[in-house]
Amino acid sequence: MEQTLKITNVLSDPTRYYIYNYISTRHQEVTVQEIAEKFDIHPNVARLHLTKLEDVNMLVSETRKTGKGGRPSRLYRLSKDVIQLHFPYRDYQLLSKIAIETMASLGEVGQKALYETGRKFGLELIEQELSKNMQSVDKLTFDEKINIIKTASTIAGLSPDFQVSEDKTKVHFQVFNCPFKEVAQQHIENVCEMHVEFLKGMFQALFSDIDLIEGDNMLKDKGCEACTYKAVFAN
Repeated sequence: MEQTLKITNVLSDPTRYYIYNYISTRHQEVTVQEIAEKFDIHPNVARLHLTKLEDVNMLVSETRKTGKGGRPSRLYRLSKDVIQLHFPYRDYQLLSKIAIETMASLGEVGQKALYETGRKFGLELIEQELSKNMQSVDKLTFDEKINIIKTASTIAGLSPDFQVSEDKTKVHFQVFNCPFKEVAQQHIENVCEMHVEFLKGMFQALFSDIDLIEGDNMLKDKGCEACTYKAVFAN
């Protein structure tokens, strides 16, 4: 309870909240000066906000030479600690573990059901985005479809980054936040494969012929900061 009160107190300041949100989507370390310039505040004020976020383990920092001469800079990045606030208390992570272990105990039948359900939820996520704006897939341009996937991915907490090829036949994208990380660490193969199917469902809701290729995996590949994928579209 004490830690919860500290976190809510830290995030009650609007500027501090927006600083944390900015860092969470930045996908790389930030300096005091960068935050000061971004939010038009004095560096001492920026440092205070960053320190308070670090005090409750929402950020971590280290001092490192930048290679530009002068004194080493203090670099801030997101902590790997998960911040969850529930009133009253809920333990959805435990429920996830129970569900995954139940699926795993069923062998191939359980795996198949897990992957099919993952794809189904990916499809439904995109359908929800389409229904918000009363959009029809047939009338959407390629760029509009990609933007819908970007929005849905952000809503799903993936912290995505998309790069579209010039000929619009491929999309390279990175997922910087795994929303299933804590469960996936104990069930890597099942959860990661389910996540791939989830992403396939998102793309297949908008594109009839698409091949999704998995690249780097932040849980399997040491030193990898993101999961990477390539979506290839038929000509």
